[in-house]
Amino acid sequence: MAFLLDLFTMIQIEELYSIYKSHPSIQTDTRKIKSGDLFFALKGPNFNGNNFALQALEKGAAYAIIDEPSADKTSDKIIAVNDALETLQQLAKHHRLQLNIPFIAITGSNGKTTTKELIHAVLSTLYKTYTTEGNLNNHIGVPLTILKIKEDAEIAVIEMGANHQKEIEGYCKYTLPTHGLITNAEKAHLEGFGGIEGVRKGKGELFDFIRNNNGTAFVMNDYDYLKQMSHGILHIITYGTKDASLTGNIKQSEPFLQAEITHGIMINNPISTQLVGDYNLPNILAAIAVGNYFKINGDIIKSAIENYIPSNSRSQLIEKGTNKIILDAYNANPTSMKAAIENFAKLNADKKILMLGAMAELGKESLYEHENIINLINEYKWTDVVLVGGDFLKLNHSYHQFENAAQAKEWLQTKNFESAYLLIKGSRSMQMEKTFADL
Repeated sequence: MAFLLDLFTMIQIEELYSIYKSHPSIQTDTRKIKSGDLFFALKGPNFNGNNFALQALEKGAAYAIIDEPSADKTSDKIIAVNDALETLQQLAKHHRLQLNIPFIAITGSNGKTTTKELIHAVLSTLYKTYTTEGNLNNHIGVPLTILKIKEDAEIAVIEMGANHQKEIEGYCKYTLPTHGLITNAEKAHLEGFGGIEGVRKGKGELFDFIRNNNGTAFVMNDYDYLKQMSHGILHIITYGTKDASLTGNIKQSEPFLQAEITHGIMINNPISTQLVGDYNLPNILAAIAVGNYFKINGDIIKSAIENYIPSNSRSQLIEKGTNKIILDAYNANPTSMKAAIENFAKLNADKKILMLGAMAELGKESLYEHENIINLINEYKWTDVVLVGGDFLKLNHSYHQFENAAQAKEWLQTKNFESAYLLIKGSRSMQMEKTFADL
């Protein structure tokens, strides 16, 4: 049954969709192939899935979708298409069109994964909710997420990451969100977006789609730029610390964030989370606003948020002996780094150690932004400060500096800190969680 699929011929997409319906598990990595999977041969700078199509079939894949003539087409389980990635996205769109349910898309510079997880925790108390797994929020992860949504779905929550303009616009074409939420639009991926205005234009592509398709936006009303970006959307639900449909404030910060709701929903205050950092308040308020919109009882929302335990190096509090580690090392940019340092500075502790990895994808602003972080560190008193890698190595400062996390770990092993707090943060490429692994 070898055939060439024309991406723009709906009947042939429907034929592939009928195969997908019989084999709804999709893999792009032959190492994860299970019997009956569909294998999509995707390509990247350092890999070409077409070279592994037959291997996928040998491992039990039902079909392999390829897009290069060099791949073996002799098997009746090989499906040749013009572009495997575009076909995956078109298949995701076709599947999306069969699902008449709310699709909530979430993007932003900071907090989008935590917000997505909190919203999923809240909505799952009442609805069969599907969401992005982990951080699969790119041009491959988004369609794969959509294709994992089953017929029993009542709501979908899709996280969208982006590092350049037109990326979110592209995701919206096959996600077709009915609801949109932008956590914030700050200094992140400046190299790709070309500055803060480029960030806001790029993230704002989600609100553009919502506006043009009569959708609903959830807007953090404290941020004037989000109010401007959402202008013209007919259906807006606001949340924030004041002047919003739902309002709340920080009740307590240590050791975990406690929030109290002041308007918009009946909740037995305070909400005692397992999240570290004042900067998580907007994420919590977003989850409450979404839950309230979908008519979930306030105390059920509270329970869902209180039971959420962060993972994947995001706002985690980890105890190692007598020491406490605030691990927020999944990613970093100037805005999130500043918030984490200021939050840590407010912590009531005698011994505080900063271990910060460099920030990536800042382009020509990188040295300037790293220097700003050093100047911010200078404003406070610390027991010790360690700066790791990247542009931290190019600047003059009086702090310990190392090329990588492994060297920082060696330093930490020699210190034998007791009853100390450590903040560990950095961009994903720095892998700062390795500084305390196996200690």
